[in-house]
Amino acid sequence: MENNFKDVNKQSFYVKGMTCATCAQNVKRALDNIEGVSTASVNLATETAFVISDKEIAFQEIEKAVRNAGYQALESVSERDEEKRLKQSKNRFLLAVIITIPLSVLMFFHMAGVMIPGYLLMEILFGGLVVFYTGYPTIKSAWIALIHKHTNMDTLIFMGSVTAWLTAVLKYFGLDIASFGALGAMIVALHLTGKYIEQRLKYKASKEIKALMHLQSNEATVIQNNKEVKVPVEQLKPGDVVIVRPGERIPTDGILLNSTTSVDESMLTGESLPVQKEKGNQMTGGSLNLTSSIRLEVNKEHADTFLSQMVSLINEAQGTKVPIQALADRITRYFVPIVMIAAVLGAVLWYFNFDTFYPMLESVRKVLPWILVSDSPLSFSVFVFVSSIVIACPCALGLATPMALVSGMGRATKKGVLIRNSEVVQSIGKTDVIVLDKTGTITQGIPKVVELHLDEETAQIVANIESQSNHPLAKAISEISESKKAMEIEDIEEISGKGVVAQYDGKKYFIGRPKDYSKYDKNLEKGQTVVEVVVNDEVAGFLAIEDPLREESVKEIGLLKKKGLEVIVATGDHETTAKKIAERVGADAVYAQLMPSEKVDIINNLQSKGYQVLMAGDGINDAAALRSADIGVSFSTGTDLAMDNSDIVVVKGGISGIRSTMEISHKMMKVIQQNLFWAFFYNVIAIPAALMGWLHPAISEAAMGISSITVVLNSLRIKTENKKGEENMKYTVTVKDMNCDHCVATIDKALANAGINERDINLEKKTVTFDASHIEKGLEAIQNAGYTPEA
Repeated sequence: MENNFKDVNKQSFYVKGMTCATCAQNVKRALDNIEGVSTASVNLATETAFVISDKEIAFQEIEKAVRNAGYQALESVSERDEEKRLKQSKNRFLLAVIITIPLSVLMFFHMAGVMIPGYLLMEILFGGLVVFYTGYPTIKSAWIALIHKHTNMDTLIFMGSVTAWLTAVLKYFGLDIASFGALGAMIVALHLTGKYIEQRLKYKASKEIKALMHLQSNEATVIQNNKEVKVPVEQLKPGDVVIVRPGERIPTDGILLNSTTSVDESMLTGESLPVQKEKGNQMTGGSLNLTSSIRLEVNKEHADTFLSQMVSLINEAQGTKVPIQALADRITRYFVPIVMIAAVLGAVLWYFNFDTFYPMLESVRKVLPWILVSDSPLSFSVFVFVSSIVIACPCALGLATPMALVSGMGRATKKGVLIRNSEVVQSIGKTDVIVLDKTGTITQGIPKVVELHLDEETAQIVANIESQSNHPLAKAISEISESKKAMEIEDIEEISGKGVVAQYDGKKYFIGRPKDYSKYDKNLEKGQTVVEVVVNDEVAGFLAIEDPLREESVKEIGLLKKKGLEVIVATGDHETTAKKIAERVGADAVYAQLMPSEKVDIINNLQSKGYQVLMAGDGINDAAALRSADIGVSFSTGTDLAMDNSDIVVVKGGISGIRSTMEISHKMMKVIQQNLFWAFFYNVIAIPAALMGWLHPAISEAAMGISSITVVLNSLRIKTENKKGEENMKYTVTVKDMNCDHCVATIDKALANAGINERDINLEKKTVTFDASHIEKGLEAIQNAGYTPEA
């Protein structure tokens, strides 16, 4: 897995003034030339850029490089600015259309032979108003490109519209040439109409992504010197006490200090029901406080909060590119200058070979009546030049991939998935094997200590040691003692895949994997994880921990297997526990008691056999495996190290995020391929037709605008929900002690009381089948009824 996100400097920012793929390429080249930049990526659809550098680069340096290329770099853009820009675009297009429609009507009358007094002067005045006033941003963009020695889409629009308008001026001063002044206005009006529609659709497409960013509060109410003071959230620091009243968004991450409250975390976790929070619970910035006025103690810097990290990941994702886009970028880089040369050559050829070529159009004109009727070589040469220039604007080609990515990223974000590296959109469909860690991936990642065999003093020490660890099991262990007495723990060292070692009061403590599991068979058979405590090389006791399965795990693994994927569980847990979990969820294979390096070996071995491997995990011990896999998936509930080494971060839910990403990526690639095909097809057909004189400039401009809008609309299809393949997976357990109809009735009643409505009980086979999403609830119901279910 290519991963450029770790131990590097990253900056995301906005770039204004880009109008086509050529602009994006020019900005990228300018960023690549900054000393220290290792990777630069520019997204035309979102008007964002992303740079990775091996040293810290001041934004002023980036701003200067972008400005020298003819564009504007901004650290942030407000919603108000976006709406203002959209309104200005609307006003310009409306004014252009209001002037151009009557001018076009007069042009058609004029073409039909109806002489309209003062028509030529109207072309010059009203056509000039449209071309130079409403089209001013286009002219400005083309001029900036020219003085920076490059071309863009606006260069073509500028040349086409101004050339058309100048024919009216030249005719007015006596030159024998057909007047296309009204066409200049039509070109600009159609261009502005297409740009406005495109901007509106792009704005709509990015709403889901912006929704997460809007959860961030701008300021917080802080207690300072016993007074409430409003401060910007960026100034909050660990230890500050913040007040949040009912109905307010929680401004940052922190620990709840008083009372209880209900919190709406739906925008962050997808859970629609309010979550009850009690004193000591972790609170997440961006969630909505519902019932009580609360105080929380800030425990993270602003940049390290959950929401800030998610927004940062989104910004990174918007800057990355799909490999297939490289082809489109290479083509558009040379496209505009080649088309300009072709248009000039075409016009010259028509001018000097008019008497030879023109008669050939007679038969074509019967099918295409808009072909210019003229006996002037100069007039027809200008007609061909303007048509060729306008038809060739590479807007559709430049939008084909970025728009699909924006729409797909928005869809993925709504489903609770952040795609950090958009390269996986193209590669995830080739996945053969999925390797899953157990804790926090297949299970809920909320382990609980269900058995404790330690004396009170040792339990306190163990709790203190584990409170300083971020291992998935550490939180559960740190809560085994109610005592909050501070202890001076020394020489804490986490041994990846084994446990944690520490010194206290002259004694050496080891908390982790038992050397001899045979003593704990009873716990392991229940699927429990055993953590042994060793003091000065003597076993002092143990803890048994349970981590319930995610309700979706069985269903989602079943659906992944139906796609032909092999699912493997790779965990550091004991073999008996791991096998029990793997059997329950229906995994194809299981590897247990693994060190982090051994997880990497398994992935490398699969890759050596030609398999593409996706790895999902959320712990520190998964980081190396996530980086080694072709695609790494982590979870927002996991460690920062795991997220730093992953391509995909699942914010809501568990394994369902993997399947969602696969389905959305498949749809994105399909749409990208469609977009690129039609963009290429359109240009391959339209440019030769224009050079042969078959296309009218107005039709060329309309076709160019329609092609861009089609690409955007096609990309928006990614947002539509696809329920295909989401049928409920069934889970079957064997109940050997179910011997009679009374047993069947008892189990049936227990399952009904547990809310499991769809169930099938087979006395002859001694099996009970129900919806896999209710696995934990179903097993518990059967056990409480007095029976023993077996996977």
